[in-house]
Amino acid sequence: MTLTISDVSRTFTSEKGETIEALSHISLAVNNEEFICILGPSGCGKTTVLRIIAGLESASAGSVSVDGEPVTRPSPKMAMIFQEYSLYPWRTVMENVTLGLELKGMKKPDRVAAAEKYLDLVGLKGFEHSYPHELSGGMRQRVAVARALAIEPSILLMDEPFGALDAQTRNRMQHELLGIWEKTKKTVVFVTHSVDEAVFLADRIVVLTQRPGRIKEIVTVPSARPRERTGDEFGQIRRHLLDMIREESDPVQ
Repeated sequence: MTLTISDVSRTFTSEKGETIEALSHISLAVNNEEFICILGPSGCGKTTVLRIIAGLESASAGSVSVDGEPVTRPSPKMAMIFQEYSLYPWRTVMENVTLGLELKGMKKPDRVAAAEKYLDLVGLKGFEHSYPHELSGGMRQRVAVARALAIEPSILLMDEPFGALDAQTRNRMQHELLGIWEKTKKTVVFVTHSVDEAVFLADRIVVLTQRPGRIKEIVTVPSARPRERTGDEFGQIRRHLLDMIREESDPVQ
C-alpha cells in the first residue's frame, strides 16, 4: 500500500489574525511496509504533516492519497498513536483495545479474539483485566499499539509515541516496536525529535527545515537491523543529521 504526499502546504491564522505558513510544498512517496521517520527542529510542522496524512487536518494546498485514493478524512486503512497514550481510565486493557472494533460493530467474541492476539504480540498477555493506572508508561503505550493494530490498518502513524518515557524504557520500546513491525509488515510513519531514535528505527529519515517546514533532505539508512548504536555507520548518519538540525535550529551560525 503506497502513501503519496503531493505538494502539501499548510497555512493557518493565529489568534492575532496573522497568517502563518506551517508547511510548504511537501512531497513524499512512502512504500508498502516501509518505516519512515520524520525529523526536524521544534515547530517545523512534523505533527501537522502526520495529522494531514491521517485526515485529521486539511492541507491548504496539495493532496494525500493511499493507493491513489484521496485522503479527506480519517480512514480505517490508517491508525494513529499519540504520545499521551489516549487510553480510557475507566476501561480495562481489554476494553481499551477492543474499543475500535466495538465501534465497528464487531461481535464480542471476535473482538476479544483479535485483542488477545495483539496483546500477546505486544507482550501484555495476562494484563487484560488491568486498568491503565495499574500499568507503567511503557505498558500503557503497548496497549495503545495493540489497540491500533487490532483494527488491522495498513499504515501506522506514530506521533512521538515514546517521548514521555524514560531513556531505558524508550530504548526497550524501540526494540519492541521493530519486532512488531517485522511481524506485522505495516507501513509506519513515525514522528520524533530524537536523532538517535530515527537512525535506529527508520529505513528513510525525512528531515524538515525550520518553519515553514520543507523537506531539507531524505536520508536512507542502509544498515541491517538490529542496529548497533555505537557502530561507525550509525555514528556517521547521526552526525550528519545533527548537523542539519543544528543548521535549522540556528541558521545564523
